[in-house]
Amino acid sequence: MFNHLLSLLIWLPIVGAIPVLLAGSARPGLARWISLLVAVLAFVASLFLLPAYNAADSAMQLTESHLWIASLGVHYGLAVDGISVALILLTTFVTILVIVGAWEVIQDKPHQYMAAMLVLEGLMIGVFCATDALLFYVFFEAMLIPMFILIGIWGGPRRVYATIKFFIYTFLGSIFMLVGLIYLYLKAGTFDLHTLAALPLTMKEQSWLFFAFLLAFAVKVPMVPVHTWLPDAHVEAPTGGSVVLAAVMLKIGGYGFLRFSLPITPDAAAHFAPLVIVLSLIAVVYIGYVALVQDDMKKLVAYSSVAHMGFVTLGIFIAFMLVRDASNLDAAKLGMQGAMVQMISHGFVSGAMFSCIGVLYDRLHTRQIKDYGGVINVMPWFGFFYVLFAMANSGLPGTSGFVGEFMVVLASFSANPWIALFAAFTLIIGAAYTLWMVKRVLWGDITNPHVAEMKEINGRETFVLLAFAAAVLALGIWPQPLIHLMDSSVAQLVQQLAVHKI
Repeated sequence: MFNHLLSLLIWLPIVGAIPVLLAGSARPGLARWISLLVAVLAFVASLFLLPAYNAADSAMQLTESHLWIASLGVHYGLAVDGISVALILLTTFVTILVIVGAWEVIQDKPHQYMAAMLVLEGLMIGVFCATDALLFYVFFEAMLIPMFILIGIWGGPRRVYATIKFFIYTFLGSIFMLVGLIYLYLKAGTFDLHTLAALPLTMKEQSWLFFAFLLAFAVKVPMVPVHTWLPDAHVEAPTGGSVVLAAVMLKIGGYGFLRFSLPITPDAAAHFAPLVIVLSLIAVVYIGYVALVQDDMKKLVAYSSVAHMGFVTLGIFIAFMLVRDASNLDAAKLGMQGAMVQMISHGFVSGAMFSCIGVLYDRLHTRQIKDYGGVINVMPWFGFFYVLFAMANSGLPGTSGFVGEFMVVLASFSANPWIALFAAFTLIIGAAYTLWMVKRVLWGDITNPHVAEMKEINGRETFVLLAFAAAVLALGIWPQPLIHLMDSSVAQLVQQLAVHKI
């Protein structure tokens, strides 16, 4: 029954983009409805992953394999584990909200916008399913094209600069990964990830490959110091582009570490884990201070994303330190689980924050914090959602923003209390820059007459924000289903680290 479910998830939105394009600019309503139908069908199809996937089994499941390039032995290989399933569900969920959110906002060539979003959805799902390294690379690089188009056509005044910077950063990092994959292929004669993970490599080989993968995935996360493309991309991107970029595309960097750095270069990853941990702490603390001085709401939330994604890399690589002691295996598992929960949570929270900023921008056509003030007086329902997501962004218990960060801090304490102290400090900084923004935007008297004319959120906007709110609260109050979904996969990854501990 589920033999080709993964292929369906990848190609349904990509093929579905064709009738959206054929609808043309003359029939924008038809293009919007077709794109929504395709996105809903993809989401429904992704829900079938839950009964099809056995969460108690850590092996890759729903496997598909077809010879693709016979001369190179490249296969169209797909499979998922619990981590992949969670990220696919996040992708299909967010895509629906992005399409609904852009329903009335995108008036210029809406058919092309919707088609690009659907193609991007299919390519991102492909990344989470690929078990052949070359296929992964194709999906990984192909994602740049629709995002390049989304920012370059529907972006802000400096969109050309932002798209070129985004493309150069991400493409340059990917080149190093390609060189590493070619080297592995020459040694193993295959691009199959399972075979590459079993390939015996010297420490020198692992070290070079580790840094090749690090450059590719660090840019995607993004990690300090290769993070500077992200604020520009977010500021210039349309609201839907910012939501997808923050909610899903950044997670591909963390996912890449789990699929390549950990299984293929475990000894080198363990050796260089302190370096990644230091960079993660810099992101958590220093970038938080950078966010504090921003006067553009989008740029503030963009820097906030860098800080919160620092918890993802911290949770992943703190496990390398913990597995050196057999008594800390549970803490290592907790740290990696926390990193995965943080990835999903950040997808909800950041997507919601950018959606809220989009609501404000659609009414006042400015993202400058100083242009607002007293918004709560004219948009009380919007204020409710904005405060909720701000609290989640600050890591308030009861919201999804708290769960993953708390798990990573607990695991970090087992490794080194000082690491935990620096990591936990983000709860103070995060509250500072987020609530400072909320205070200046929502509260106080209305000083701008244009703010007094702003209208309350409509039904379409309420649906988007309500869906994000439900996800943020559900994960914050009851994270166990997500943890259970990924538990066996995370446990296997930690066991692999324990085998290769140095």
